[in-house]
Amino acid sequence: MPIRIPEYLPAQDVLLGENIFAMTSSRAAQQDIRPLEVGILNLMPNKIETEVQLLRLLSNTPLQINVDFIRIDDVAPKNTPQSHMEAFYHQFSDVASKKYDGLIITGAPLAHLQYEEVKYWDHMTSILDWANRHVQSTLYLCWAAHAAIYHFYGTRRTLLENKVCGVFEHRVLAPNNELLRGFDPCFYAPHSRYGHIDVNQWNSIPELEIIAQSEQSGVYIAASEDKRMVFVTGHPEYEGQTLHEEYCRDCDAGLSPTVPANYYPQNDPDNEPVVKWRAHGSLLFTNWLNYFVYQTTPFDLNQLAVNSKVKKDTK
Repeated sequence: MPIRIPEYLPAQDVLLGENIFAMTSSRAAQQDIRPLEVGILNLMPNKIETEVQLLRLLSNTPLQINVDFIRIDDVAPKNTPQSHMEAFYHQFSDVASKKYDGLIITGAPLAHLQYEEVKYWDHMTSILDWANRHVQSTLYLCWAAHAAIYHFYGTRRTLLENKVCGVFEHRVLAPNNELLRGFDPCFYAPHSRYGHIDVNQWNSIPELEIIAQSEQSGVYIAASEDKRMVFVTGHPEYEGQTLHEEYCRDCDAGLSPTVPANYYPQNDPDNEPVVKWRAHGSLLFTNWLNYFVYQTTPFDLNQLAVNSKVKKDTK
C-alpha cells in the first residue's frame, strides 16, 4: 500500500530499503481517491524507532493512508531531537477539530507510576474522550490500553514487582472475530510491561470481548463489539532487537532485569533473539485497518458518529 508520510521523514529511507511503498505528500496529491486518515499519538521516548515500526505494519493494504503524528505536550522528548518533533509532529490542538478513520495510541515507559502521577494524564484523558467523538476506531497499545480501560471503565491495573517481559504464546478465543482473521489458533507476541489486569476484571466489562489470551501474560487483545475500540496489551510492533535493547538498557541502569522469556535461545542473552511474532503482528494491523476502519468508516468523516457505547459519558 502507499503510506502517505511527510517529506523527508527519516522512516522513509528505511521503508523504501525494505521495498515498502511509502509515497510523499506531493505524489499522493496526484491520486484522485479518498485516503484513510490515521493519527498516531506517539508516547514512546524514541519517536523515530516507533515511527518505523508502526509505519511498517500499516503498509500491507492496497489503501492509501494519510498519517498524522501527534504529540501529547510541548515537553522536549529525551531520545528524539526537538527539530524532528517540530518538523513532523502536530500539536494536539492543531488537529483537535479533525476527524480520523483510525487512531493508534502507543505504549509509554511509565514503569510504576499511577495514572494520576503521569505528568500529562490530564492531556491523555482529554484525548481519550476526544477520540470517541472524532475517530472511527482507536487501537490502544500496552500502557495506552490499560490507561483507556481505567479511564472509561474504572478498572485499575495491578503494578507488578517483576516486569512481564518476553515473547509469549497466545490462544485465539474468538476465531470468527475479523480482527484475528487468518491467525493460527496459537501465536506469539512480545510483552514488556509492569501493569497487569486480571482476566476477571476484563470479563466484568460487558461492552468488551476478550479475543486472544496467554496463560503466562494474560489477556492480549480485547475489542468492543462495535469495533470502535481495540485494546492490545503487548507490543506487536516491536522489531527483533527491541526487547534486547530494553534489557541491555535496564542492565546498564543497574535494575537487574529478568531475562526476557522465550526470547533468547537457551535463555542466554549472548545468543541472537528468535523472532516469531512478526507475521501475526503485521496481520493484526492489516485486519484492523480493513475490517475495523475501512469497512466501517463513513466516506464523509463529518458524518462520524459519537461513540456512546462506553460507560463514561464523553459527549
